[in-house]
Amino acid sequence: MSGQSPLDLVRSRWVSAPLGLIALGLASLLAFNVGRDVAQVLFSGSQAEARVVPAPAPLAKPVTAPPATAAAPANSAFVVRSILKIDEPIKFGQYFWDESAAKTGPIVVTVDLEARTISVFRDGHEIGAAAILKGYGTKPTPTGVFPISEKDADHVSNIYDAPMPWMLRLTSDGITIHGSKVERGYATNGCIGVPDAFAKRLFGVASLGDKVIITDGKRLAVGQPIIENAAPAPTGPAVLARQD
Repeated sequence: MSGQSPLDLVRSRWVSAPLGLIALGLASLLAFNVGRDVAQVLFSGSQAEARVVPAPAPLAKPVTAPPATAAAPANSAFVVRSILKIDEPIKFGQYFWDESAAKTGPIVVTVDLEARTISVFRDGHEIGAAAILKGYGTKPTPTGVFPISEKDADHVSNIYDAPMPWMLRLTSDGITIHGSKVERGYATNGCIGVPDAFAKRLFGVASLGDKVIITDGKRLAVGQPIIENAAPAPTGPAVLARQD
């Protein structure tokens, strides 16, 4: 790895964007459109497919974790053992998936908001990676450690009456991971939008209670627990009663 830690390499997969478009996008934040993810982020990119393996059949109906098992210890150890070989920045709409390094084992999902990427780890080995959409302005994507509390392959937003396929719920106030149109000119209302095909594969391997760790530029060395010192997920009365 030439002296770079696995997550340093993961963070190097930035979605590239012309500086002028970034400045223009920041000057005109948040033009939200009802019925779909919100147009806002002006980064360049293109859609691309990558090697994939078939995912298990989707669940027919939403499944919700029992309250007693929804919580997960914030200091549980998780160590990165390997990452996918991706030699260039991941473009909007592009994803990578290869389960050959780990056929079985616990799943942990990491999201780096600064790099705008998501990674799926099984038994410490990265098996999937993609560019994401995230929330901005008054509806940012929160950071913290979140257990998956619900799975719904055919979820429809309560507020926007918009489809959010292969949904994995992270918070009671509507923050989820879901299939989305991941391309230039789109953002979310705080959720993590991923390409539909990637969302389907993540849905197939993820289980209720699996952890999703959302950070904003956190770097780790090989062998360091990824959840250590991560901010806990927001709970209690401070959470806004916002629906997804």
